[in-house]
Amino acid sequence: MAHYPEDRAAWVEVDLGAIRANTRAFKKMVGPRVQLMCSVKADGYGHGAVRCARAMYKGGASQFAVATVAEGIELRESGAEWPILMLNQCPETAIDKLVEYDIMPAVFDVDFALMYGERAAAADKVGKYHLAIDTGMTRIGVLPEEAVEVRRALDFHRGLECAGVFTHFATADIIEDWDFKVQSARFGETVQALENAGLSCGLVHCDNTPGTVLHPRLLYDMCRVGVGLYGLHPADTTRPRMELKPAMSVRAKVIRVAEPQVGTGVGYGFTYRVPKQGIQIATVPIGYGDGLSRTLSGRMDVIVNGMRAPQVGRICMDQFMFAVDASAPRGYRSRSMVREGDIVTIMGRDGDEEITADEMASLRGTINYEVVCDFALRLERIYT
Repeated sequence: MAHYPEDRAAWVEVDLGAIRANTRAFKKMVGPRVQLMCSVKADGYGHGAVRCARAMYKGGASQFAVATVAEGIELRESGAEWPILMLNQCPETAIDKLVEYDIMPAVFDVDFALMYGERAAAADKVGKYHLAIDTGMTRIGVLPEEAVEVRRALDFHRGLECAGVFTHFATADIIEDWDFKVQSARFGETVQALENAGLSCGLVHCDNTPGTVLHPRLLYDMCRVGVGLYGLHPADTTRPRMELKPAMSVRAKVIRVAEPQVGTGVGYGFTYRVPKQGIQIATVPIGYGDGLSRTLSGRMDVIVNGMRAPQVGRICMDQFMFAVDASAPRGYRSRSMVREGDIVTIMGRDGDEEITADEMASLRGTINYEVVCDFALRLERIYT
């Protein structure tokens, strides 16, 4: 750990070495011919886009993907010179920023693309874009049968250049899935139709994180990897195929310790009452305002001094409490138990114990992506 925050006894740790190692693992998997586009949207999935992008570049990344204009600008203003693809279109009012900061949009609307081309030409630039194909996810993109017509409507414009063609898979994580086969076939046919029409596709890409791991035949010219770079598997199907190292840990210091009388309530609504003497209740300064979901109340553990302890009572906006019992199986083996200032691991490893984003996601009924993104709400990040 580099240092503790000065203004709050709670923080997120990000292991940049793990980010680099995971990136190298994906680059080795795809080989030297295939470019690696790394997704750093949502502030690098809560890990910090700028610092993670630098680590990913050192690990073999050549291009980066964002979701908004502001995310692309943040990378550019940090000194990034790599190609940046925004995986969406933006409002007309933001087109000038795309041109100014050299951010390529995904294109699926002719009117938007022509406005983008006009602004680029006025700035004496060529506006590069990637054509999005909707092969069945019904999110963004032109329909496969419209792709050639759309490209012909754009290719005359001196301010436009198609730098890539892509789609996104809805079920790439499911082995032998019929819908995935349909989507991949539609995409391949669309690329072939564009090429047959004499239209350059630029970089062709469709594999996301599970696609990259499970479907190497569809790597084409580039793959787009997201959550795997941060050490998280997108599905159980990818776990046997490669080893990843989680980059994020969430920790805090105990700020208060009490040993209440039997029957004393803890937290809002008194959903937990102290069941016997000798129970310590410790307070930690992290709550749902920091991304620790209230749905975890009374259901999650934390790790203190290498051992698990149950969270008790309702998680508050800014704090939560946990209980320590010397006689409990998950408790301590001595009466010294917990002290103010002890470091609590909410997510991550301490000794032989580990609480993963997958464990928290399972308790919440969600995915690990959401868990790590949520912790970016207001916790300071420390890079190691």
